[in-house]
Amino acid sequence: MALVDHRGIVAGWSRAAEELLGRPAGEVLGRSALRLLAEERRTRLPERGEAVLRRGDGRTLDVRYWAEKLRGSPFSLVMAVGADRVADAEEADAVFRALLSQDRLGFVLRDADLAVLRTNVLPGEFGGPPQKRGSRLHEVMDDKDAEETERTLREVLETGRPLAAQEQHVRSIRPPYREWSLSYSAVRTEDPAGKPTGVAVFLTDATEHWRAAQRAELRHRASSRVGNSLDIERTAQEIADTLVPDFADVAWVDLADAVLTGEEPSKTSGGGDLLLRRVAVRSADGPWPEGLLPVGATVPPFPDRPKVREVQEGRTIRMDRRSVEEMLGDPADVRLAAPEGAHSLIIAPLFARALLLGAVGVWRIERPEPFDEDDVALLTEIAAQAALSVDNARRYTREHRAVDSLQRRLLPQASTSTRVMETTGSYVPAEAGAEIGGDWFDAIALPSLRTALVVGDVFGSGLHATATMGRLRTAVQTLADLELAPDEVLTQLDTLVARLAAEAGPAHRDTVGATCLVALHDPVTRRCVMASAGHPPPILALPDGSAEPVDLQPGPPLGVGGLPFETATVDMPPGSVLCLYTDGLLRRYAPDLDVATRDLSDRLARLQRSEESLPSLSKGLMTGGDGSPFLDDAALLLARPSALDPGSVASWEFPAEPDAVGAARNAATEKLTEWGLEGNAFVTELIVSELVTNAVRHAGGPIGLRLIRGELLYCEVTDPSNTQPRLRRARTTDEGGRGLFLVAQLSRRWGSRYGQNGKTIWAEQELVEDFPE
Repeated sequence: MALVDHRGIVAGWSRAAEELLGRPAGEVLGRSALRLLAEERRTRLPERGEAVLRRGDGRTLDVRYWAEKLRGSPFSLVMAVGADRVADAEEADAVFRALLSQDRLGFVLRDADLAVLRTNVLPGEFGGPPQKRGSRLHEVMDDKDAEETERTLREVLETGRPLAAQEQHVRSIRPPYREWSLSYSAVRTEDPAGKPTGVAVFLTDATEHWRAAQRAELRHRASSRVGNSLDIERTAQEIADTLVPDFADVAWVDLADAVLTGEEPSKTSGGGDLLLRRVAVRSADGPWPEGLLPVGATVPPFPDRPKVREVQEGRTIRMDRRSVEEMLGDPADVRLAAPEGAHSLIIAPLFARALLLGAVGVWRIERPEPFDEDDVALLTEIAAQAALSVDNARRYTREHRAVDSLQRRLLPQASTSTRVMETTGSYVPAEAGAEIGGDWFDAIALPSLRTALVVGDVFGSGLHATATMGRLRTAVQTLADLELAPDEVLTQLDTLVARLAAEAGPAHRDTVGATCLVALHDPVTRRCVMASAGHPPPILALPDGSAEPVDLQPGPPLGVGGLPFETATVDMPPGSVLCLYTDGLLRRYAPDLDVATRDLSDRLARLQRSEESLPSLSKGLMTGGDGSPFLDDAALLLARPSALDPGSVASWEFPAEPDAVGAARNAATEKLTEWGLEGNAFVTELIVSELVTNAVRHAGGPIGLRLIRGELLYCEVTDPSNTQPRLRRARTTDEGGRGLFLVAQLSRRWGSRYGQNGKTIWAEQELVEDFPE
């Protein structure tokens, strides 16, 4: 700046002028200002304009100047600035004006206290929270958002390091209540001396892209999480968990009662009782809001309203709280349907194959913005996909229940009890969406108080495995009635399974097979003989509290063929427990079968010392392990023998001579008299006479006779012959052939079995303890 009088003589010269032209005041004062021009031909200058001045070092300088007449003084104030600085200022001013005029790029200039100096973020000018001059962050956005944003801006102010493309989700605290996603960059502003004066913030509104990404993520999460299980209730819970908290604050899923049992829901319209039940809920706050309809409760009837009809027809509805209150009318129903503070609701039907399976409802409570049409479209899409998963789970439930019902009907009664043996069986189907398999158990009462114990596991799952199980169980019962040894039973079963595999189609032949374990308990000898076809060995728990797996060498699974089955014999004293099981139970205890067998043995030993009843013992074993769901079927059979009074068994041996018939008859009569069974004496004498006579005539000696008193009276005659006895009807002129016919008519039933040294023919009778004199 300089002072110039009316003649153009310089009367004042500023320090900035000295620096600009490199001329000290003494060189300029008192001289004409025109002498400073690079071209001195000009005699007068306009009041403002541009000029070229000569510096003290001989160089020239382009300047822009302004001259202002000072009132009451003969002097004028002349201000000049380098033309380059003027251009920079004009460009900066143009940029500043351009920033403030943007409606897609937000600009906020804040001072050192982060208060707004200039901004274009005003209502109607930019899609973000409206801000006014002097406002602070916490005045326009949620405190948590304001705290986070202020922290990052102060870091820019203090360090000078610019911030680029920082993402920030912002919730406004003033109308219009919305949530934005902003991307902002910030740089520090400084004065000419380099002192920080504030920050300049550049904003872009990424809300639409953010919401689109949110919707895409929610769709992906719904497709990946919903429908992984074939359990209906778990599928419903997956739907609610997907929607909260990213989409809504509260969500519930109601399903028709028929769907929960696997059946198709009835078609209804016009409101009324839709026969719905609340199956799954989820709240962003954690606990389900008090007063809302809880899980397991029946949904109250709806009034006949257009919105209800829309849902029944498969359309999604959107309502505010006031509309819900007007539609329901009854304040009690409103409390069941709308949580406190909720303001926006969407209900989407679970509609599949023209059937209303249920509905999904969501409320917004904490989020101030209501649901919009994009939210309706999104929930409709998710509900349509979820409805297919629910329908698949429903159809699976129906088939699963049918197969499970068939499986249980094919199994024997859970518990049996005889004079010498108590058994308890348990069966648990696979859980977690797995199909029903073909595990089974059986306890078969045989003649002479013997018991056959069987457990098996058919390969594969589903209806064909259940059908195969039924065929094998029938075959085992038939073979057991033939009184074959356990290894012989497995040999015959192996042939049967090979035949079933041959009957199956080429694609299923390799999947037809089974493992099986057969044990035969004899209460007279107190021994149990067993054989295994690829099945885990049983565990024997003795009365002293020890429990160990039986040392049994398993043979190949049924259907392999070509290899023999080995037997093992163990002593079973009264009070011991024999545990037969399938591998489904073992896998609940541990993935490694050897470790699982030890754990099962240890648990059996502990439970036997504390549990008295077999059902309690069975329940304790079934609920043991890690508590995880049964991924495979599990069958368990426990058998506990009781003591047989030695006085209830009598045996004799006779030579193959004619006198043996009378001796055997007399011995039997005396023993029956001793037992107080005189009522059975007559029939027993006839049976003994016929059987011993046949042995003398056709088999040779020695001849064994044994009487066993239990629930029935058993008469056994043993001889060294392996000839199969056959029942035939003798003609009138025949001299023989009536012996076995007579035995069959007099006894309850009869049969024969073979041993290593001959055969035994047996006959059963009902006990006649009260014999009239």
